Amino acid sequence: MSALSWVSVAVFLAAYTLIATEKIHRVAAALGGAGIMLLIHATGAEAAFFSEHSGVDWNVIFLLLGMMVIVGVLKETGVFEYLAIWAAKRARGRPFRLMVLLVLITAGASALLDNVTTVLLIAPVTFLVCERLAINPVPFLIAEAMASNIGGAATLVGDPPNIIIASRAGLTFNDFLIHMAPLVVVLMAVFVGLCWLMFGRHFRYDPERADEIMALDEKEALADRRLLWQSLAVLALVMAAFVLHPVLHYEPSVVALLGAGLLVAVTKVRTERAIAEVEWPTLVFFAGLFVMVGALVETGVIGALSEAAVAATAGRLELATMGLLGASAVLSAIVDNIPYVATMSPIVEGLVEANGGHDVLWWALAFGADLGGNATAVGAAANVVVLGIAARNGTPISFWQFTKYGLIVTAVTVTLVAPYLWFRYLM
Repeated sequence: MSALSWVSVAVFLAAYTLIATEKIHRVAAALGGAGIMLLIHATGAEAAFFSEHSGVDWNVIFLLLGMMVIVGVLKETGVFEYLAIWAAKRARGRPFRLMVLLVLITAGASALLDNVTTVLLIAPVTFLVCERLAINPVPFLIAEAMASNIGGAATLVGDPPNIIIASRAGLTFNDFLIHMAPLVVVLMAVFVGLCWLMFGRHFRYDPERADEIMALDEKEALADRRLLWQSLAVLALVMAAFVLHPVLHYEPSVVALLGAGLLVAVTKVRTERAIAEVEWPTLVFFAGLFVMVGALVETGVIGALSEAAVAATAGRLELATMGLLGASAVLSAIVDNIPYVATMSPIVEGLVEANGGHDVLWWALAFGADLGGNATAVGAAANVVVLGIAARNGTPISFWQFTKYGLIVTAVTVTLVAPYLWFRYLM
C-alpha cells in the first residue's frame, strides 16, 4: 500500500479509538476524521458525496430520516405510554412479568422501527412505571436495550447495521424476514429465560404499589386518537411497501420518505414538531463515517483487506462464515457496531464474490454485529442512548454494570446462531 494508504489507516484508527473510548463525542470524532480524509486528499468531494461505492450511502441516511419522522408523529399520540401502562396492568404489578412484557414490546417495536428510536420512547415510560412500583429501573433498562438489539436484528429497518448491509448487498426487507426473523424469535425466547436468571430472582412484589398501577387508566395516555389511527395507517402502508419491494421496486429509503411526507401532509402535526424527534447527530455521524470508510476504499486499503481475507479462507465457505460470525461479535463488542459494519461491508462483499455469491456471509455479519452489540455498554447505539437516559434520570448505569450481563447474553445468543447458519446454509 502507498504512504497515503497508511496515513488513511492511521486517521481512521484514531477516529475509531475516540469513538470507542468516548474521549470526545462520536459525531465530532467522525466529522473530524472525515475532514482530515478530505484534507489529505484520501478522498474528494466527487467520491465522498456522489460515488455509489465510496461515498455517503444516502439510502441509509434517508431511510433513518423518514422512519424518525414517522416515529416523531407517533410519539404525539401517546401510544407508547399506553403500551407501557397496559403492560404494567397485564403484569398485575409483578416486576418480572412486567419486564417480560416490556422486553417483548421493545423487541417487537424495534423490528418495525429502529432500535435507537424505540429505546428513546420506551425508557422514559419505564422510569414512570418503576417509580410507581418502587423498583429499581436499571435491570429493566438493561434488558430493554438488549431486547432492542435482538429484536432489531429481525428486519432490514430494525438495526442500523442491517440497513448498511442491505444497501451494500442488495438485500430486501423480505430477505431479512426470511433469513433473520425465524431465529430472532427463538433468541428472544432464550433471552426471556436469561432475564429471569440475571434479574428476575431479585425482584420483590409490593401489593400496595401494584394496586396503584391497576388504578391507572391507560386510555388516558392516548392524547389524539385520530392522529393515532392516521399514523398507524401510514405505518402499515410503509411496512407493506417494504414487503412488496420485489413488486413495487421502490427502495426502502424512498418508501420511508414517502411515508413521512404523507403523514406530515395528512395530519395536523406541525412540520417543526414532526422533525423535532429526528436524531440529527446520528445522521451526521453516519455521514462522517461513510466518508472515512470511502477514503479507505479510494486509497486501496479495503481492497487489500478483501484480498487478504479471501486468501486466508481460500474458498472455504464454512471457515469464512464461522470466522466472520465470531469476529463480528467480538469486534462489535469493542466498538459501536455501526462503524464496524460500515467498515466490513465492502470487505464481506469481496468475500461473497470469491465464494460464488453465497449470502450466508451477509447473515453471519448481520447476526454477529447485531448480537455482539449487546456485549458492552458501547457496543450498540441503543446501549449508549439508554445509559444517557439513565444518567439524566439520576440512576446511572456503569460500563461494567451493563457489560457483565451483556457478555452473558452475547455468548449465549451468538453460540445459538452458529449451528443455525451451519445447518441451514452450509450442510
